[in-house]
Parts: sequence; structure tokens; C-alpha cells
Amino acid sequence: MFPISAALLDAMVLALVEQAPTYGYKITQDIQNAVHVSESTLYPVLRRLQKSGALETFDRAFDGRNRRYYQITDLGRAMLVQYRKDWTDHKLQIDRILKEDAEL
Repeated sequence: MFPISAALLDAMVLALVEQAPTYGYKITQDIQNAVHVSESTLYPVLRRLQKSGALETFDRAFDGRNRRYYQITDLGRAMLVQYRKDWTDHKLQIDRILKEDAEL
């Protein structure tokens, strides 16, 4: 298992929230379906992205209490575009080395 960097977590969270506004627990479950990270790791990611202006929040009533939803901002979309480019470049570089039929 490879460690997940903070930048990769940021990119994954932004990609999920880009699809539709969603709440923290759902984001956590979706990320955990792809990679092994603890719930306690993801809430600081959400706070950091909110503090940086990449995400904004709103509350919505659910079962008699408020649930905090996250939605992506224009800054978050711009960050996600760059993360996707960086990921593609990084993946291509690593694949060149790791693939069995790689030509260096």
C-alpha cells in the first residue's frame, strides 16, 4: 500500500465535491472506498480546503439536526484542474518506470 499525500487527498476531496455538494461523512466513505485513510484524517483536509477558499459550507436540516455540506468554489475548481494535470504528469512518469514493458 502506498502512502497518500496531502495534495492527493485534497485533489480527491475536490473531485468528489465537484460532482455535487455533499457532507463530510459521505466524503469520508467515498474516499475510504478507494484508499485506506482514517476519518480523523479527512476532516482536517475539509477544514484546510475551506480555510483556503477551495470549499464553502452550508447547513441543511436532516433528521431533526443540521448536516454540514461542502461545495466547491471557483478557486477549488481551478485547483482541481491543476491537480488533475499534475496527477496525469506524475502517473505517466511513474508508469514509465513501473510498467513491465516500460521503455526508459
